[in-house]
Amino acid sequence: MMQAVCVLGCSDSVSGKIFFKQECSNGPVKVTGEISGMPDGKHGFHIHEFGDNTNGCVSAGAHFNPEGKEHGGPTKETRHVGDLGNVESAQNVAKVNIEDAVISLNGPNCIVGRTLVVHEDVDDLGLGGHKDSKTTGNAGRRLACGVIGIAKLEK
Repeated sequence: MMQAVCVLGCSDSVSGKIFFKQECSNGPVKVTGEISGMPDGKHGFHIHEFGDNTNGCVSAGAHFNPEGKEHGGPTKETRHVGDLGNVESAQNVAKVNIEDAVISLNGPNCIVGRTLVVHEDVDDLGLGGHKDSKTTGNAGRRLACGVIGIAKLEK
C-alpha cells in the first residue's frame, strides 16, 4: 500500500488536507479529504505538472499531461492524467471522495511531487466550447494549491 498527502494553502481563505491511498501498484487511487473556505458550488480539481509553489499556485505549471492529450472529464478516455473533474462546496466546505484509475502513486503517472490545485470556477470537462475548454476546462484562477508528498503509512 502507498499513501500520499497534500496540504492545500497559498491562499488567505482556502485551505485543506487531501489524502491519496493506493492499495496496489496498478490499482486505483482513493482521494479523500476536506477543503474549507471555498465559495459554494463546483470547482475544478486538478494535478498540475510541477511541485513548485515558489510563486504561489502559478508556478505549478499546466495540468499533469504526460501523454499530450486534450483536457477532459475524469471518466473519459481523452483526458490529462491530472484531470480529476470538480469538487463541490456547500456551506464553504468541500468534502472530497474520489476514486481515480489514471493517477498513480508510482510509475509514469505518479503524482507524488506534483501540485494539487483547486480552482475558482467549475471545470467544463472540455465540453464548454470556450477557447480554454480543451486545455484547462475553463476552470478559472487557482484558489489554493499544495505539493503532494509521501505520507506516513497508517498501521
